[in-house]
Amino acid sequence: MFFDYLRNGYRKAVSDILAGMPETAAIAFDEIFKMVRIDLPFDESKGDMAIPCFSLSGILKRNPAAIASDILSKLNCAFDSDKRMSADLFFQRCEVAGGYLNVYLDQRKVLAAMAGMYRKDSDAVFSNDSMKGEKIMVEFSCPNTNKTLHLGHMRNDALGSCVANLLKASGAEVMKVNLVNDRGIHICKSMLAYEKFMKGKTPETEHIKSDKFVADCYVMYNNYEKDNEQEAKATISDMLRKWEDGDKEVRALWALNRKWALDGINETYRNTNISFDKTYYESELYKDGKAQVLKGLADGIFFKDETGAVMVEVDGKNKVLLRSDGTSIYLTQDIGTALKRYEDYKYTQCVYVVGNEQIDHFKTLFAVMRKLGAPFADKLYHLSYGMVNLPDGKMKSREGTVVDADDLLADLERMSLESMSDDISADKRKSVAHDVALAALNYYLLSFTPGKDMIFDKSKSIAFSGNTGPYIQYCAARISSILKKEFPEWPESACNAIPDDYESLVLPMERMLVLYLSSYQDYVRKAAASFDPSLLVSHVYGLCKIFSRYYHDVPILKADDDVRKQRLGLLVMVLGAVRNAMGIMGLPYLPEM
Repeated sequence: MFFDYLRNGYRKAVSDILAGMPETAAIAFDEIFKMVRIDLPFDESKGDMAIPCFSLSGILKRNPAAIASDILSKLNCAFDSDKRMSADLFFQRCEVAGGYLNVYLDQRKVLAAMAGMYRKDSDAVFSNDSMKGEKIMVEFSCPNTNKTLHLGHMRNDALGSCVANLLKASGAEVMKVNLVNDRGIHICKSMLAYEKFMKGKTPETEHIKSDKFVADCYVMYNNYEKDNEQEAKATISDMLRKWEDGDKEVRALWALNRKWALDGINETYRNTNISFDKTYYESELYKDGKAQVLKGLADGIFFKDETGAVMVEVDGKNKVLLRSDGTSIYLTQDIGTALKRYEDYKYTQCVYVVGNEQIDHFKTLFAVMRKLGAPFADKLYHLSYGMVNLPDGKMKSREGTVVDADDLLADLERMSLESMSDDISADKRKSVAHDVALAALNYYLLSFTPGKDMIFDKSKSIAFSGNTGPYIQYCAARISSILKKEFPEWPESACNAIPDDYESLVLPMERMLVLYLSSYQDYVRKAAASFDPSLLVSHVYGLCKIFSRYYHDVPILKADDDVRKQRLGLLVMVLGAVRNAMGIMGLPYLPEM
C-alpha cells in the first residue's frame, strides 16, 4: 500500500533516531517502533504527516517541543547523508510546531509515482492486499417473510454490502450470504390473518405489491390479538406445530404466503442493487439445528427444565434452545445454519450484520458453538449497528408504522426530480432520479458509525450540497465534464490524460488533493479492518470538498498547456478515487447531472 509504505518508512527513520538515544538503550526496537505515531493533518499549513512527540516526553525526560527539534535535526542529517532514502520517501522538509514534527513530502514526485501505478493498473492504486488470504463470509439483510423490507433493512443492506466491498478491496475472498427467516411464530401470524380476513384475495386482486400484501396480514393479526389474545396465541402455536409435523394444508398456506413475500422482497433487492452469492432459508435448516441441540442434550452439554424445554447455561443465565413442545426458535436454526455454512465455505471469519437489539442472541449463539466444540467458534463476529429512527419516533412493524423501503425510495426519487436540472433529457430523468435517490439513501446510512443509533432525515439525505451522496455524485459528474471537454473520447482515452511530470503543481490545494489520494488506500484498509464504512465516507467527502474549492479557485482548462495537462492528470486520479469509493459504497456513478 502506497501510503503505508511512506508512513512506515518515516516511522522507521524516527525509530532509528530514538533507538540511538541513551534514554532508550534498554528498550527493544519493536517497542520503540510502536511508540512512533504518524498522524495525517489534512491541513495544508501543517504538512503531509505529523509526528506527535507528547508520548515520548515521559521516556526522554524532555518537553515535546524539544524532542521534536532534536528529531528534526537528526532526521535532516539522515536524509542529507542518504539521498536514496530521501528520494524513496519523497522527502522535502520538516518543521517543528509545538510538540509536533511536521513532514512535508514532495507531492509532485508522489503524484508522478501514483500516475505511473495508475497507468499500469488503475484499480490497484485504490485497493490494497492487507487481507489477502482471508476468506470472509458476510451475512446481512435476513428478512422475515411476514413483512416488507423497511428502513432498518436498508441500513443493514447498505452496511453489509459496503463491508463486503471493503473487504474485497483489501484483498479478501468474500462470500455475501442472506438468511431468510421463513418459518416460525411470526410467519404463522401472517398466515392466520390471511385465512381469517383475506382468504381468496391476492396481491393482484388488491393491486398491491406482494410482500406488502403479506405485511398487511401481519398487522391485521396484531390488531386481532389485542381482543383475542389467548385464542390467537393458541392457534398460531398449533399452526407452527402442524407446520413442523408437515401438515399438508398448513404447508400449502405457508408456501403461498412465502412466495408472495419473497417475490416482493427480491423485487426490492433488484431495485436497490443488493445481491448475494448464496441465500439460505430457515425452513431448510431448522432441523439441522434441532438435531444438534438434541445431540448436545444427550451429551450432557444442554439440559431440560421443569417444563421440558431444552436449555443452555451462558454466563450464569439459562437460555432456551427448544420450546417445551419441541418446536424450534431462531437460536435453534442459527446453530444449524452456522454448521452448514462452515461446511459450505471454510471461512477464516464470519461476520453477522445484525442490529444491536440482538447482542444477547449472538453472545448466546457463539457460546453454544464453543460448547459444541465447533472449529469455527472463535471466527464468528457480530457487527452490531444502532437503530434507525424517524424524526417523529421509532418504527414498529406490528403496528404498521415502519417506513417501507419501496415507499422511501419513491419519495427520494420524487424529491430528486423536483430539484433536477432542466438540462437532463426527459428520457433520462427517471433513471437519474432513481440513481440519485439510491446514492442519497446509501450514503446517509453509511455516514454514521455503525454502533450509533441514527435519525434518517430524507431532506438532508437528498441535498446536493454538504455531506451527502448526491453531492459526491455531482463532484464526480463535474470532473467527468471537465475531462470530456479536453478528451472527447473520454473515458477510453484515460491513459492519454496522465502525464509523467507534475512539476508545475505547487499550489497548497494541489498538495491536499495529492495527500487525500495517496492516503486513500489507507482509509479503505482502516474501514475494512474496523467494519466501519463511515471512515471511507469521511475521507471521500474531504477529497470532494478540496476538489470543489480547487475547481472554483483554480483555472484548469484555461491554464497554460503544461499546467493544464498536469492538472487534468491530477483530476483523472481524483475521479478514479471518487468512483472507486462510490462503487464500494453503492453510489451509482452519473457522468452527467
